[in-house]
Amino acid sequence: QVQLVESGGGSVQSGESLRLSCAASGYTGRRVRMGWFRQTPGKSREGVAVIGSDGSKTYADSVKGRFTISQDNAKTTMTLQMDSLKPEDTAMYYCALTSSLLELPPTLREQAFVHWGQGTRVTVSS
Repeated sequence: QVQLVESGGGSVQSGESLRLSCAASGYTGRRVRMGWFRQTPGKSREGVAVIGSDGSKTYADSVKGRFTISQDNAKTTMTLQMDSLKPEDTAMYYCALTSSLLELPPTLREQAFVHWGQGTRVTVSS
């Protein structure tokens, strides 16, 4: 059974930083795509940053240059370094994962992910 556990959320002031982590276990595919999504009340979930099975990355335009996604060599831990945070970054952040025998390029499409964590809240005050 795949488990994704997020940590690192919290409340910060505008311009400050946070680092989110996602611990993944229980998946069996050799190729792994992992990503971060976020959601605010009344809005659909949006892709923030994704790392594909070959290590390539993609980011939402709204976070480019401020957020950095990374993954350990074992592909069991993924992090999202969030710098220069803005109030509009306030959301529930979710870790997502898909595994396969095939290569999995990075994509911000929610439908490309099978497994989801419970989320960690990020609040940025102005």
